[in-house]
Amino acid sequence: MEAAEHVISTDIAECYVKVRKRTGQICSPLQTEDYVVQPVVDVSPPKWHIGHTTWFFETFILKPYFMGYQEYNPDYNYVFNSYYETVGNRVIRTDRGNLSRPTVIEVYRYREYVDDAIAKFLCGEIADDIKQLMILGLNHEEQHQELLYTDIKYILGHNPLFPAYSNEYVSPKTEKTDGEFIKLNEGIYEIGFNGDGFCFDNELNRHKVYLNAFEISPNLVTNAEYLEFINSGGYHDFRHWHAEGWDWVKNNKIEAPLYWHSIDEQWHYYTFHGLELLNFKEPVCHISYFEAYAYATWKGLRLPTEFEWEAAASKFKWGKSWEWTESSYLPYPGFTKAPGAIGEYNGKFMVNQKVLRGASEVTSPGHSRVTYRNFFQTHLRWQFTGIRLAK
Repeated sequence: MEAAEHVISTDIAECYVKVRKRTGQICSPLQTEDYVVQPVVDVSPPKWHIGHTTWFFETFILKPYFMGYQEYNPDYNYVFNSYYETVGNRVIRTDRGNLSRPTVIEVYRYREYVDDAIAKFLCGEIADDIKQLMILGLNHEEQHQELLYTDIKYILGHNPLFPAYSNEYVSPKTEKTDGEFIKLNEGIYEIGFNGDGFCFDNELNRHKVYLNAFEISPNLVTNAEYLEFINSGGYHDFRHWHAEGWDWVKNNKIEAPLYWHSIDEQWHYYTFHGLELLNFKEPVCHISYFEAYAYATWKGLRLPTEFEWEAAASKFKWGKSWEWTESSYLPYPGFTKAPGAIGEYNGKFMVNQKVLRGASEVTSPGHSRVTYRNFFQTHLRWQFTGIRLAK
């Protein structure tokens, strides 16, 4: 599939069709009931993702730029707006699971209506600034494709029957690299996006940072290695944890990574194929920053900063799981927010979050790059998050 980041040099209409088709393919194994579940606040029902990604193109492309366009349903601006204060009021995030109406069928009709309008709109001459909005919309949808996978896994993984999402889902194989920690010398390194392709505003501006000499692991921490931490009593020893992390462990009775289940003294793990025996060679996944920090401390090591990660990323394989860094999510020097609703895309979240680098097995093809900055709150685990150690 043509990646949205390469769309500048390709036909936007063709790329639009491919990206939208992939979203439908991700949802194709679902039953109607799967579309409407919201087990926790961080997980949105798949139906809402379908509506929201459609609303994005209607709101930011069709309504302001397609002469004579008739809005599908004025109520959908309230239903499918996510966090854009500029655009108006919206359903509270925790209430997305209460939206039994519009129905799944109606949301797909809405999607078809907007897709038809976009096809007509793209037949005409498109200004460069609108092309850039289209490219942002496609990258936005690719972000939601990943969220669809993570949310579907949480929905089905918290069903007492642990049903499979799809037996046709293929998880990429992980190859462990032999060798010692990779050494990088002290010095000045350039960080941030550089090039002609697409990037999000939080990857700008490219700037220089000074790094002390450091070493970074060529491999992610495996389930077997993390199990040693569990068996050593790691979840019961406050010395490894931040105070806030220790409170989180005790208050939530955390004993293992998300989706781990001890059954008849054997560890099992919920996958897209259902509940399976834990694969000890696979990278540990679905852990919080608190757990990543505690494990690193237990090992007498640490997590890399996002700048160390980017400086070293060409020297190791990445992309199996998002990797927690020790960096707070902050703006780069010279960062500016775009005017209007588009300016709310990243900047407003630059507080109380940690940066994740890399990509995961459910990141859309071509969507990742070495400068990509993902970010989540320290206690969250439903995303495909893992550990790479540094010293």
